[in-house]
Amino acid sequence: MTFELQFLGATERVTGSLYLLRAGKSRIVIECGLVQGPADEEARNREPFPFDAEQIDAVVISHSHIDHSGRVPLLAKQGYTGPVYTHEASKALCEIMLPDSGYLNEKEAEYENRKRARKGKARIEPLYTQEDAKNCISQFHGLEYEQATEITPGLTLTLFDAGHILGSSIVQLVYDDGKEHRTLVFSGDLGFRHAPLMDPAERLAHADAVLMESTYGDRNHRPIDETIAELTGVFESARAAQGNILIPAFTVGRTQDLLYLMAEHYEEWGLKKWKIFLDSPMGIRATRVYSNYRHLFEAKLFNPKTNEPKLPNLFETRSPEESMEINDIESGAIIIAGSGMCTGGRILHHLKNNVWREQCHLVIVGYQGIGTLGRRLVDGADEIRLWGHEYRVRIQLHTIGGLSAHADQADLVNWYAGFENRPPVYLVHGEERGQRPLLEKLRSELKAPAEIARFQQKVTI
Repeated sequence: MTFELQFLGATERVTGSLYLLRAGKSRIVIECGLVQGPADEEARNREPFPFDAEQIDAVVISHSHIDHSGRVPLLAKQGYTGPVYTHEASKALCEIMLPDSGYLNEKEAEYENRKRARKGKARIEPLYTQEDAKNCISQFHGLEYEQATEITPGLTLTLFDAGHILGSSIVQLVYDDGKEHRTLVFSGDLGFRHAPLMDPAERLAHADAVLMESTYGDRNHRPIDETIAELTGVFESARAAQGNILIPAFTVGRTQDLLYLMAEHYEEWGLKKWKIFLDSPMGIRATRVYSNYRHLFEAKLFNPKTNEPKLPNLFETRSPEESMEINDIESGAIIIAGSGMCTGGRILHHLKNNVWREQCHLVIVGYQGIGTLGRRLVDGADEIRLWGHEYRVRIQLHTIGGLSAHADQADLVNWYAGFENRPPVYLVHGEERGQRPLLEKLRSELKAPAEIARFQQKVTI
């Protein structure tokens, strides 16, 4: 029996997930994500795939986040014509997120080519375009949870709820050639046990090998009740200061968590005195997808008779003109806008109009990568530069650490403990500083045969 796994991305890193599985005569790609981060890291997206795209038989995607799905259009562009299996809700989100990624690729190439033209250098092409992304969606096959599907001869795929974002999945692959039986389980991105919206991740009892994320393997998140209390204090102080509240938020997951918490704590947080703006066309579309699949999570976010969130004073601003009108509001606006790390998008315009006003508040609810504007603000920047102009930072900043969509160390250890046979576990999707403490915990407490996956390493299952 040939059942071999090779690690080709997100090894000792948290982006660019990519794994190759050989099951008998079949070759399956698990995850096909973009590398995200500094320019030198993102340049790796243009490197050739370490396999022939035309020789791949199937692709499996655990969820829609771009660091897991964002290179599927590129794979198709380079000759892959087969199926892409994912949860049906993830397929719906990919229909939104992948074309948006293509649009960003086009804009980045356009900006780079203007610089190259001035230096007499050759033009570059976008990594892939909006059209490339739209074309590959026809290859997606949406599955339900716990729906066993034979995807190549002898190889059966079953998805289980990972609790991370809508449609996020634990991937179970069972290979049976009539003589032997092998099971690989990939955690995908596991959710935090106290996540506001999503259900806890499913636990499986058996595997012959486990591939597990380790993003926060070195820490435990704050209890959700402490986070609620912290947000209560933010809204009280912001209301007293009579300014605006800016919340940069990721389009899928964090935006919906915020809307849910605002609906749940509407009276407690005094939100009826505010105008709440969801200033993100993609966030609005993603929230509609959440509404369509409300049976998969805590559905109290939505009015049972409509697709609308339970916030009577929520305004969804789709057009640039509607977004610009918010700038006329000096007090009483809560503005949820992308991007989540303040690297682009509409949040920059709101910073331009509010970052220098000490009565305003900036609420950071997600991880801010090194080198991003969000990270500079969190690190205490006195000034920021936007469109060639300097702005003094006087806005009051709050970092809310308890809204992570990722499992913490306790969640990860508990999830692996569900495997009764203690299979070999390979840690991926994490930096070594987070992986090493988790590795030691798994080995000492559970006697797990655990190791950190290395780039291009092959393991036989």
